[in-house]
Amino acid sequence: MNTISTRPGAAGAATEGVVVRLSEASVGDAGVILEVRAEHSSTAHGVGVEELQRRLLEFGFVEGANIEVIHEGAIGRDPIAVRLDDMRVALRRRDAEDVYVLLGKPAP
Repeated sequence: MNTISTRPGAAGAATEGVVVRLSEASVGDAGVILEVRAEHSSTAHGVGVEELQRRLLEFGFVEGANIEVIHEGAIGRDPIAVRLDDMRVALRRRDAEDVYVLLGKPAP
């Protein structure tokens, strides 16, 4: 697994080759999913770690999928909408914390 880092620069200014959590991405950021690793979830929110990871995988958040952030909510930038290969999906930023993205050019 690559080192996770917060990218420098202004919001929406993607830095190619940097790995970020999807929750840190801004509108216009695009790249390829490197890993889905549910760690933060708790049953206090109604969904356990294993269930969250299963849901993300079923939605298509899989290694190698192309992804682009296309919209953010007005309050707290939550939820976010992403283009995931040929689909559009909305999810909470706290769930997006578990998706690691390599910013840059999409995969062929």
